[in-house]
Amino acid sequence: MRMIKRYPNRKLYDSETKGYITLEGIADLIRRGEEVQVLDNATGIDLTALTLTQIILDFERKQAGFLPRSVLTGLVRAGGDSLSVLRRSLTSPLDLLRHIDEEIERRIQSLISRGELAEGEARSLLDKLRVSGNPFTDQPGLQEECLQAALLKRGTPTRDDLRKLTEQVEALVDELEELTR
Repeated sequence: MRMIKRYPNRKLYDSETKGYITLEGIADLIRRGEEVQVLDNATGIDLTALTLTQIILDFERKQAGFLPRSVLTGLVRAGGDSLSVLRRSLTSPLDLLRHIDEEIERRIQSLISRGELAEGEARSLLDKLRVSGNPFTDQPGLQEECLQAALLKRGTPTRDDLRKLTEQVEALVDELEELTR
């Protein structure tokens, strides 16, 4: 496990590389699958969950919509309750489909507001991309490769992206549950 020490001046020190590391650097370590623990250098208190929360906050500031609003709302609603309830609600298939539809809508609205997509095109694209009404059965002629290319071009998250996000949320929930014990 990679040990990161946090000093009173808020600098983070990577014990393995023997150098300072940023929140972005810690996020990169986690993306590469490394286990990270952040400890207060003076007291030895585990600050891992706090640091992961800071990373998420920074990403949300830089990339508005990093996490869907419904995920953030669910975290707030869970409050002191068992976070396993939140995990179940976030991973519910029907709920996940709703989250996907909301994210597609949000991204299309963003394209419209930036002038990259006309209102009529947006409506058509939205109808094709909605998960709730299966576009593959509603429009049999739609080829999967074309759809994937359009989604990639528009920055819509893939199934793999959603799987990774779910894994990250589950890891955070586990960390938070561990802290509340």
